[in-house]
Amino acid sequence: MLFIKVDDLKPGMRLGKPIYNKNGVLLYDRDTKLTLQAIYGIKNFNLMGLYILEPAEPVPPLTEDDINFERFQTMSVFSIREDLDLIAAGKKDKGLDWLCSLIIKNYGSLGRKINFVQSLRSEEDFVYKHVLNVAILTALIAGEMGITGARMNMLVKAAILHDIGALEHKQVFEENELDHDQRKVIWNSTQEILSKYTALDVDITRLINQMQELYVEEGGNLSENLRSNPNANILYIADSFDRMTAMKSYEEPTSEVLAVRTMLENEERYNPPITNSLVKAINILYPGVCVELTDGEKGLVIRENPDNIFKPLVLNFRDNSFCDLDDPDVYSRVQIADVMKTMDNRIKLDHSLLETYGQ
Repeated sequence: MLFIKVDDLKPGMRLGKPIYNKNGVLLYDRDTKLTLQAIYGIKNFNLMGLYILEPAEPVPPLTEDDINFERFQTMSVFSIREDLDLIAAGKKDKGLDWLCSLIIKNYGSLGRKINFVQSLRSEEDFVYKHVLNVAILTALIAGEMGITGARMNMLVKAAILHDIGALEHKQVFEENELDHDQRKVIWNSTQEILSKYTALDVDITRLINQMQELYVEEGGNLSENLRSNPNANILYIADSFDRMTAMKSYEEPTSEVLAVRTMLENEERYNPPITNSLVKAINILYPGVCVELTDGEKGLVIRENPDNIFKPLVLNFRDNSFCDLDDPDVYSRVQIADVMKTMDNRIKLDHSLLETYGQ
């Protein structure tokens, strides 16, 4: 799969990912051959480019959850863009409560893990895609923790609004790690915008301030009450995970494996029970995933480890031997270094090998 800039698209190229309109209606499915007319239409979508299948490349498999996730992301970004722009201009939103309820309905009580797939962002749409993903991750984490009702709604709405101030600083916001001064600037802009949003519950404003304080004061002396505040930490972990794994035009994203490992190894910064709720909500190292090992070998996850995601049963590609990372002796010699990814940031899967060795 190749990433082709919009200006370089040519008739006959096959789409690697579907294209939806703002209502979630499928315009062009995967494997669709582009026509000159379609290319002219796509240029009006303000996309940086498209993922294109190579001439002999088969269409990669997608689950129903994957298809629905991409459709929901596309549809919701249009809605979030409209609402945040209105609020930032001091006007009333058109459908923020509706969007919150939709996110909660779709991701607040799934009862199963999903593939959390990132899409490419530009400076123009980074803020909108970021806050949407933070809202979805917040709903997933909160659902895993058994949070429901008004508290869930407060968390999701706060997630959508938590970085609205970044609309005034888009070039800064695209960076992975913001320093104290940059964070403070965005926080101040957010506070100024939300102070004029009279329809907002004061508890949501307070929660956003608590979450931003975790970022701004993380190197200082946080009160134990704030450090252990579950609501603020849910937003903080959702925000951090999305920032680490976001696809950007100028650098490779951090994989889900490395992002979660960073969080689990830094318990002072990331609340462990909330990080574990995130791990339980999304697929990371599951059967069929291709991985790189610390000894330089590559392998395939055959069996997930529900007690420790970093210790699954792995099939070594070199000699088809099994490597049980749950065995202390094995784990002392080799661990998972990272997952292997496709061009469009999807985890590389090998279903044929899994069918052969996964019995």
